[in-house]
Amino acid sequence: MNFIDKLSAAWTRNDSLLCVGLDPDLGRFPAHLQGEADGIVRFCTAIIDATADLACAFKPQIAYFAALGAEDQLEAICRYLRETYPHIPLILDAKRGDIGATAHQYAREAFERYGADAVTVSPYMGSDSVEPYFAWPDRGVIVLCRTSNAGGSDLQFLDVGGQPLYQHVARLVAEQWNRNGQCALVVGATYPEELAQVRAIVGDMPLLVPGIGAQGGDVEATVRAGRTAGGAGMMISSSRAILYAAPEEGEDFAAAARRVARETRDEINRYRG
Repeated sequence: MNFIDKLSAAWTRNDSLLCVGLDPDLGRFPAHLQGEADGIVRFCTAIIDATADLACAFKPQIAYFAALGAEDQLEAICRYLRETYPHIPLILDAKRGDIGATAHQYAREAFERYGADAVTVSPYMGSDSVEPYFAWPDRGVIVLCRTSNAGGSDLQFLDVGGQPLYQHVARLVAEQWNRNGQCALVVGATYPEELAQVRAIVGDMPLLVPGIGAQGGDVEATVRAGRTAGGAGMMISSSRAILYAAPEEGEDFAAAARRVARETRDEINRYRG
């Protein structure tokens, strides 16, 4: 089963457009896991187990692991996901973008070392920097388009032939790069008007949508702007709001994550129809 098929099945199976981000911040871990050699694995797998029936995808952010020298723990988490929840897509959030020969190595890292179903990439260096990822036609290539951060406008709103650059990227991916039907786009929830414009350009192409939760994106506006006619088409990502939902004392961190994930999934679903 390729990435797009697996994602479509997960939307239906779990009745969910929620993507749970895995961004381990040791300073926010529960006390009993701080300082533990396998603390990241234990934390992330507990979150996965608590939310697996509520999510359409999981998205580990590689920087949070690499900064700690914890790539081996990321490998273990990815292996756990693949073996325990093989029906849920695993997206490696890496935002890679480099020349072809180097991009091939990054693709191997994502798809062979970590076994990801999809990886995020930057289009800034053009088609030959993205082409190597297409050598794995069953995997997803999720291209940055209109990002959720405020500084994204510095470049993404530049005029390109009478249209902003992010719209040019959307058309380029939809019309030229998506030859194998494996592409998706990153479009932030913080800009619902631009999200709607991208949806109009790319049709039913999946959109990875960060920016709700801790970043403050409006769920109703996001869903209404980005949903397809069938009420799907989106992976709406939330990380910190779910991972660190538990107060310092009281509710168990995994139970708190499940509560917030369910609330978020259900809020998203209110606006899908």
